[in-house]
Amino acid sequence: MGKVLISGSQVADWQKLVSDAETELGVTLDEDMESYLVFTLMRYTRRPDMASRIMALDYLLAIQNSGGVNQQQMREVADQCLLLTGLFPARARRRRVSLTYYVDLGRGAYQHLAENLASMTGFYSRMAQQFVQAMDTLHTIRQMSEGQLQLDPLEAFDLWEQTGSRAARVQMARITQAIPVAEHSVPPKKH
Repeated sequence: MGKVLISGSQVADWQKLVSDAETELGVTLDEDMESYLVFTLMRYTRRPDMASRIMALDYLLAIQNSGGVNQQQMREVADQCLLLTGLFPARARRRRVSLTYYVDLGRGAYQHLAENLASMTGFYSRMAQQFVQAMDTLHTIRQMSEGQLQLDPLEAFDLWEQTGSRAARVQMARITQAIPVAEHSVPPKKH
């Protein structure tokens, strides 16, 4: 695939990119998740400060705060982890932190919201459960726009093995003829 072209309204452009990525990846996000992803992309388009955030510290601060401030901070942590893992995996690499760390942190933040925000329990619970699918969609958007693989082979294997990432598995298939097998699915050797 070539470069991704943007034209028209910002919402329509992001919706098209998300839809194209779902098609490329062979997944379908439900309407709520797709909309949330589109509006998260729009919200952070003009936020270059995201790259300088220390997510674990933000997570701890959000837990310490109470009320609406806590929920807003926790949502920002979750959303930023999602965007970092999906669109900017090289930033995690430069920080010498695995992508699965950010996946776990993001899932945990969405789960915290599900447990502490009664009106949105179901939605944030689904975000925690389907974090990897949303991340894979973002990862595919980035890969489609740049036309190159975003993860090195070991990162792709680790992400697939630890999270079940479909995008990482697809990327591994493009790199090698081998069929990866998760460590937990290999029967133990008898001595």
